[in-house]
Amino acid sequence: MHDVVIIGAGPAGLGVASTLRRLGVAATVVDRHGVGASFLRWPPDMRLITPSFTGNQFGLVDLNAITPDTSPALSLTEEHPTGAQYAAYLDMVARLDEIEVRTGIEVTDVVPRDDGHLTVEVADGGDLIARNVVWAAGEAQYPRHTGFPGAEHGIPTVNITSWGEHPGDDAVIIGGYESGIDAAANLIARGKRVTVIDPDAPWDVIDADPSRILSPYTQGRLRAADDTDRLELIGGVSVDAVTAAGDGWFVTTSDGEAHPTDGPPLLAIGFEGSLSIIRDRFKFDEHGRVELFEENDGSTVVPGLYLAGPALAHREAIFCFIYKFRQRFAIVARDIGERLEVDTEPLEELREHRFFLDDLSCCNDDCLC
Repeated sequence: MHDVVIIGAGPAGLGVASTLRRLGVAATVVDRHGVGASFLRWPPDMRLITPSFTGNQFGLVDLNAITPDTSPALSLTEEHPTGAQYAAYLDMVARLDEIEVRTGIEVTDVVPRDDGHLTVEVADGGDLIARNVVWAAGEAQYPRHTGFPGAEHGIPTVNITSWGEHPGDDAVIIGGYESGIDAAANLIARGKRVTVIDPDAPWDVIDADPSRILSPYTQGRLRAADDTDRLELIGGVSVDAVTAAGDGWFVTTSDGEAHPTDGPPLLAIGFEGSLSIIRDRFKFDEHGRVELFEENDGSTVVPGLYLAGPALAHREAIFCFIYKFRQRFAIVARDIGERLEVDTEPLEELREHRFFLDDLSCCNDDCLC
C-alpha cells in the first residue's frame, strides 16, 4: 500500500513530491519513460520560453523552479534552458529530495476500490494500490492530430527531433501559438520559406495573461523571422483539409486558397493531453476543460485523485506555465496531508515564496501598460 502515487516525473509530478516531503510524506513517482522525458525529446534548438533568473534571495523565485530553494538559472547558467538542460535540473531536484522515481511504468487507468483506496493499473501488470493518486503526466507527449480531413498527413511539431532533418523548402505550419512560431523560427533559420495559418492570429493578440499571448521571447524570434521575408502569417481563416499531391501536399483554407508544401504539414494545434487516458475519472465542461474542486484540485468524480500540471484551470485562471501551476502544489499536498492525518503547518512557509495560491482573486489583476 502506497500513501501517494504520482503519475509523471516532470515538473508537476516532482514538484508535488517535493512539497509532500515537507510533510514527511514520501510519494512514489512513476513514469513510462523517465525524469523529464518530454523535455529530453525536444530538438536541440528548442528552449523554455519563460526566462530563468535567480531572484530567490529577494523573494522572487526563479520562474522555472519547481521548489523555492532551487534555481535552474543558477544550476544551468542559462536564461532559456534547452530541454535536455531542464531535464537535468529536474533530475537534480529528484536526487536532492530523495524522491523515489520508478521508470518504465505505463499507467492505463486509476480505478476506485470498494475500500476507498485506488488501484493504479499498469500496462504490463504490477498494479499499485494507493490511498492518494496525483495525475501529473502532462500534455506534451499527447499532441492533437485531428480536426480536419487529411490531418493524418501532418506531423505534430512536438514529434520533431531535429529541424535540420525536416524535408522540403516550403513549409506550412497549422497553428500559430508558441510551438507553431518556434517551428517557424527554426525552419527559417535553416533557409526555408514558411507559411503559418491560424484563425485566431495569435501574433496580433494583446492580453495581460501570458497564457493567452505569445511570450516576449517568441515575439522577438518572430520579428527576426519576419525580417527575412520568408515568413507568411495568415490569420482569420481555418484549415479545411490537407491533401496529398504528387511529391507534396496542399493545405486548403476556409477562404478557398490552397497552400502548397513540399514537406509534410506541421501541426501545432494543441494537445489531447494525458487526461485522455483516464478521461472517465474526471469531469469536463462544455469547452473541454477539466472541472476540479477548487479547494484541492481534486477530481469531482473519484475521491483521492488529484491533478497537477499545465491542464489546470479554475474560473478564468489558466495554469499552463510552471510558475503558475507550481503555486498549486501545496493545495494538493495540504489535502493529501489532511487525509493522511499529518500536520500540514510546514506548508504555510511556502506562501512567502508564492508557492501556495489558494486565493484565485489575484488572478484577475490586470496590467496598465
